Amino acid sequence: MTGRIGVLIVDDSAVVRQVLSARLRGSPGIEVVGAVPDPIFAMEHMNKAWPDVVVLDIEMPRMDGLTFLRKIMEVRPTPVVICSTLTRRTADVSLQALAAGAVAVIAKPTTGLKKFIEDDGGDIVSAVRAAAAAGQRRKPRLVPAGAPAPMAPPSAPRTRLPASQEERLIAIGTSTGGTQALEVVLPALAPGGPGVVVVQHMPEKFTAAFAARLDTMCRVHVREAQDGDPVLPGQVLIAPGGRHLEVLRTDTRYRVRVFDGPPVNRHRPSVDVLFRSVAKVAGPAALGVIMTGMGDDGARGLLEMRRAGAYTVAQDEATCVVHGMPREAVALGAVDRESPLPQIAEVIHHHG
Repeated sequence: MTGRIGVLIVDDSAVVRQVLSARLRGSPGIEVVGAVPDPIFAMEHMNKAWPDVVVLDIEMPRMDGLTFLRKIMEVRPTPVVICSTLTRRTADVSLQALAAGAVAVIAKPTTGLKKFIEDDGGDIVSAVRAAAAAGQRRKPRLVPAGAPAPMAPPSAPRTRLPASQEERLIAIGTSTGGTQALEVVLPALAPGGPGVVVVQHMPEKFTAAFAARLDTMCRVHVREAQDGDPVLPGQVLIAPGGRHLEVLRTDTRYRVRVFDGPPVNRHRPSVDVLFRSVAKVAGPAALGVIMTGMGDDGARGLLEMRRAGAYTVAQDEATCVVHGMPREAVALGAVDRESPLPQIAEVIHHHG
């Protein structure tokens, strides 16, 4: 990749192509090398000059975006950002796209596109930059389970974890690349283990479909969280897109609070919001995990968890799509251990 990020936009809407092009061209270091109405035209363009990042719609004539994505990954794996409308059907297909190798999904509305670009265009720019960074990385080195991982000295003496599974709690935060990472970690969890709460940065309406997809892959039960849900052993609750998630303690049981509020670190849901709540109510009974993602959301909250006595884990750089969030957590001194992605479920098993 050159000093500038070359972006190809593939969308059958002329308005979308126009406003996306204008937004990306106005961002330093990004060059729109083409904007075409469907994958057939895209293939013609790519045969002449290959882009660094593709911004891809799902529903298009002649060939749908998912089919095109799979062709790209077969011929020449390239960072792809899905830009899709907010419908249940496109949410399901977009999740298939993430599983097929797309780096991120940006939700676009069916109306008010120009206002959306003005208000949330930074998300598109960030996704393109994250995708370009992911494209420059070498293929993740998946370290075999059981291999040693670096250990950092604890910041304070650890209190023995309670024996009751109901009192133990696992909190996971992730962003770009996190859908694929969660599809590695969660299916490896054993049924009956501690309750798990997850913040994955994802657009509204996508999280329910994502939770349903994970539920079919896992031995634990996975679903989108609803306000007031208890945190139960053998269950994973995913924060709804567009709403914050925190954990409360009522008597001897944890429950989740799902609520609106301003974005924290530009995100709603925010990993920091979740981690800070877990630090307060669970302390040394908790395990915190921060995985692949751009930015620093979750780093300060993980530090609060560690200071409260929780054991904290960060995905290592070699297996991250984007190492931003784990790197920031390590830099703050918030991490007890860095682990390759394939080992994280084992760490949860031993320390959760």
